Amino acid sequence: MDKPNTKPPWLKVRACGNQKYREVQALLEEHHLNTVCREANCPNRGECYSRGTATFLIMGPNCTRHCRFCNVTLGLPAPLDENEPARIAQAVNILDLRHAVITSVTRDDLPDGGAAQFVAVVREIRRLGKNTAVELLVPDFRGNHEAVAAVLAARPDVFNHNIETIPRLYPAVRPGADYARSLEILRQAAETEGIAVKSGLMVGLGETADELRVVFIDMAGAGVEFLTIGQYLAPSKNHHPVVRYYSPAEFDALADAARASGIKSVFSAPLVRSSYQAAEQYHPASGK
Repeated sequence: MDKPNTKPPWLKVRACGNQKYREVQALLEEHHLNTVCREANCPNRGECYSRGTATFLIMGPNCTRHCRFCNVTLGLPAPLDENEPARIAQAVNILDLRHAVITSVTRDDLPDGGAAQFVAVVREIRRLGKNTAVELLVPDFRGNHEAVAAVLAARPDVFNHNIETIPRLYPAVRPGADYARSLEILRQAAETEGIAVKSGLMVGLGETADELRVVFIDMAGAGVEFLTIGQYLAPSKNHHPVVRYYSPAEFDALADAARASGIKSVFSAPLVRSSYQAAEQYHPASGK
């Protein structure tokens, strides 16, 4: 559908603030942890916190990239916190998560892009001995294959790297990123046996249906098994504008097209985000 003057009703989110929400928020504050839920102003934060889960954001709240779709702060990053992995593992343990999602800001200031910090987080979660599936949503590490290999060697259950949009829009939406480079990272992960490969897309930035179909084929060819598709919502007037809003029916059609291209599991809906219901997508039978 064409862009209306106001958001369509299916993008309106009810406020959530139950006891579990307050417990999660207090836990994050107590352990001095960041979440992409808060830093990216995710519309699902209330729902996820109220269900006792969150997506942890490591390596500080400041990003070295200036992607025009993202609400995460561009700024000078702080030095890495060597105690952060242990604090995240403690939070995962307290929340009793069966599926933990860890992401990060982009740290182009670090030689390995922060790969070692991802590895340390996985190691600390595993050290607790719980049967927690670990999903890592990683940046592109500037195409550093050794950094990607180090993350894969930590044996996360899911390796997630977002394509975000079609290649034509990369210069306007993802300056500093490269479509072919991101596909190559996903392909490298897919060549590692026993690790599920996942990616995500936003729509509403000015892409066409034909361009999206090409991306689906490219993703499937790179070995992507799991895909999320959601509506882009501009965080402010200074960000890339929303070109159009897609209807729920159109999201269903996108899911069909992605599956027809060879992608096994597709979560596609207006408010779907990269880690939305990640446990349900990876553990479809049990859902916790």
